[in-house]
Amino acid sequence: MKDTKKFLLAAVMATGLALTSCAPTPGTSAPAGSGKAEAQPVDVGIIYSKTGPLAAYGETYYQGLQAGIDYATGGTGEVNGAQINLTYADDGGDPDKAVTAAKDLIGKGYKIIGGTVVSGIALKLAEQAAQNNVLYISGPAATDAIQGINKYTFRSGRQSLQDVATAGSFLDANAKKVVVFAQDNAFGQGNVAAVKAVLGAKGATVDAVLVPEGQELTPFARQLIDAKPDMIFVAWAGATSGTMWQTLSQQGAFDVAPVVTGLGDASTFGAYGEATSKISFLSHYFPGASGTEVEKKMIAAVEKAGHKADLFTPDGFVAGQMIVQAIKEGGADSTELMVKALEGFTFDGPKGKETVRATDHVLEQNMYQAKLVQKAGVWTPELVAVVPADDVTPPEKQ
Repeated sequence: MKDTKKFLLAAVMATGLALTSCAPTPGTSAPAGSGKAEAQPVDVGIIYSKTGPLAAYGETYYQGLQAGIDYATGGTGEVNGAQINLTYADDGGDPDKAVTAAKDLIGKGYKIIGGTVVSGIALKLAEQAAQNNVLYISGPAATDAIQGINKYTFRSGRQSLQDVATAGSFLDANAKKVVVFAQDNAFGQGNVAAVKAVLGAKGATVDAVLVPEGQELTPFARQLIDAKPDMIFVAWAGATSGTMWQTLSQQGAFDVAPVVTGLGDASTFGAYGEATSKISFLSHYFPGASGTEVEKKMIAAVEKAGHKADLFTPDGFVAGQMIVQAIKEGGADSTELMVKALEGFTFDGPKGKETVRATDHVLEQNMYQAKLVQKAGVWTPELVAVVPADDVTPPEKQ
C-alpha cells in the first residue's frame, strides 16, 4: 500500500411511510405440486431526503437505487425468487424524523435499512442498526465517523477522507497553511478533521472557518482571507452553494490562495462564476468520469426513466448492488449472514472495481481530478486524472 495511505484518517414519518417497489411486483409462486414453498418478499426500508435542504441529492440517490436494484437482479426485482419490496421514508433532513422512521420499520420486522444523504442522520441510523441488529447501508452521507462504527453499518458512497486525500493530490509542496471553509455541521466538521489528518500529515498547518447555518457569509469570508492561507479547501453542500461561491469571489478569496473543492452536482456547475477556471476540483463522480460498462448501463437506465445521472447516482446504484448481494449470499433472515456477505465484497460498480473492506466497511473506490470547461455555452466537467483507490483509501481505525 502506498505511503499516502499511512496518514489518511480526515432528512418522514410526519404522516407515514409510502410503499413502493422499484421492480416488477409480486413474486412468482412455486408451480402447483412442486413441493417448494413460495419465497417470501424481502422488505427493505430506505430513509432519504425526499424533501429538505438536500432533497436534490436524495432524488439522485433514489434514481440510482432504482437502477441498481434493476441491474443487480437482471430486471426481475427478485433475489433467489424473493421479491424485493422497497419502503421509502422521507427524513426531510431531520435526524428525529429519520430515527422515528427507522424505529417504525424495524418494529415491522425490517432487517435492512438504507439511505440518507445527511451525515448527522447516518450516525443516528447507525446507532439504530447496532441497537436492533439490523443491516444499515448508508447513502451519500460522507461522515468518516461511521467508518467501523459497528459491524452492522456499511456505506454505498465515498467518505470525507477520500475527498480530502484526493484534494491532497493538488497540494503544492510549498503550501504550509491550509484553511478549511465549511458549514458548521457534521459534514463540515468531518472535513476539517479529515484535512487535519491527511494534509496535516504532509506538514501543513490546518485551520478552519466554520459557518453556522443561516448566517451572513461575508464576515466569514473575511476571516478566511485574513487567515492568509497558502491553500483554501472548501467543503460545502446544499442550496446555499451558489451564494457561498459568489461571496468568496466578491471578497477576493481567489486572489489570496489556490482553492480546492469537491465538484458538486450539475446544478452547481454554473455557480462558480468568474472564478471557475481558478478552482481545482476533486470529484467523487460526474457522468462519464469512469467510462465503465456498468456506468453506461446506469446512465442509460436513469435516462430511460426520464432523468439524468448526477453526483450521487452511483451511491444509490451501489446501494442496490449491496442490498442484492446481502440477500443473495446471506439470505433475508439473518443479519449476521448478510453482514458476512458484504464484508470483503468486490464488485464492478459504476466507478469501476469497488471493494467493501472487511475490517471496517470502508468502500474502496477510485476518485477523480476534474475541471469545468465551456461547451456550447454550458459549463461541463472534464476528467483531468483518475486517482486510484489505493491512493485515497483511509487507514483502518485503531
